[in-house]
Amino acid sequence: MNVAAPTAEPVTIAGPAGSIEALVEVPAGYTGERCAVICHPHPLYGGTLTNKVVYITARALQERGFATLRFNFRGVGGSAGVYDDGLGETADAIAACDYALARWPRASLTLAGFSFGSFVAFRVALQRDLRELIMIAPPVRRFAFGTDDLPRVPWVVIQGDTDDVVECADVQAWVASLTTPPKLQIIPGAEHFFHGRLNDLKAAVQSSLV
Repeated sequence: MNVAAPTAEPVTIAGPAGSIEALVEVPAGYTGERCAVICHPHPLYGGTLTNKVVYITARALQERGFATLRFNFRGVGGSAGVYDDGLGETADAIAACDYALARWPRASLTLAGFSFGSFVAFRVALQRDLRELIMIAPPVRRFAFGTDDLPRVPWVVIQGDTDDVVECADVQAWVASLTTPPKLQIIPGAEHFFHGRLNDLKAAVQSSLV
């Protein structure tokens, strides 16, 4: 089902380090039942809410009837604060999730993240009730995802098999080591930013939904 892209509404969220810059997008005919927050890649390497993988993930969810919220971590764009190695960014993401649930109080919450954003989303999933967790290209060797304390919600990992930033083999090994592993979707021929494969990424996100 193709859904016209909704108009992006700029919003400001009160965050633990100050204001958080965000965009809310609500598809036509929204029923109020499902919403999603999407976390962007590493702030120190150009990651922002306008990243194309973040955008296409939001579009994939909007086409399935979700209201979506993309936001900038602290120190990025109009968001206050400075980079905090994932700790403060987790607090930022929690503030974004709380905003989404306050805005759409009847909705269940899906949380998604790309690269560094997937690490943050993973950490949030250990602290907040979610409907599902979507992790795209999680940098499992660069950040301590762990193998013991795991999300207790349906979750999926989407990974390109020619990723030159996050090795596919590392992600596969991490998933295989878990007692309750996520669903793993490998996109053949896709590199880290899914150049030329964004439609495949969109399909993978949509097929993962519960």
